[in-house]
Amino acid sequence: MSNEKILEAKKQVVDEIAGKLKESVATIVVNYRGLSVAEVTELRKQLREANVDYKVYKNTFVRRATALTDLTELDGALEGPTAVSFSKDDVIAPAKVLYNFSKDHEALEIKAGVIEGKAATVEEIKALAELPSREGLLSMLANVLQAPIRNFAIGLKAVAEQKEA
Repeated sequence: MSNEKILEAKKQVVDEIAGKLKESVATIVVNYRGLSVAEVTELRKQLREANVDYKVYKNTFVRRATALTDLTELDGALEGPTAVSFSKDDVIAPAKVLYNFSKDHEALEIKAGVIEGKAATVEEIKALAELPSREGLLSMLANVLQAPIRNFAIGLKAVAEQKEA
């Protein structure tokens, strides 16, 4: 391959990463050193089920992409073996999967992230991971909204029974 083709291929990878950084609502950078092939395969499976894109990129490519997207806060986390997860739909999903996996596999280390276009610390990512899922939050909201109606119905029933007696 000529140098021009190699440079063009590298530029395409950088553009791909930059595009994913722009499109994602949540991006998390992790260190996967120490995980076995079976563990990485399991992690990839869990992330795929949560509709999260997970890929290993060269740190220099990611640095160039962060420069294009004004997310250079991530550059400090780009040391050693690094994998990046991107989620276009759910802010909580990648944080939850990676955090729960890291509790069972100490070798997986969450380094940094971007949540809705802003750099996030490891503590912020862990706090996000501990939130209930979207479905869980909607269920809680439905219960809160039902409570006054349920209490009113119970009150009406009690008044009706009292009048009958």
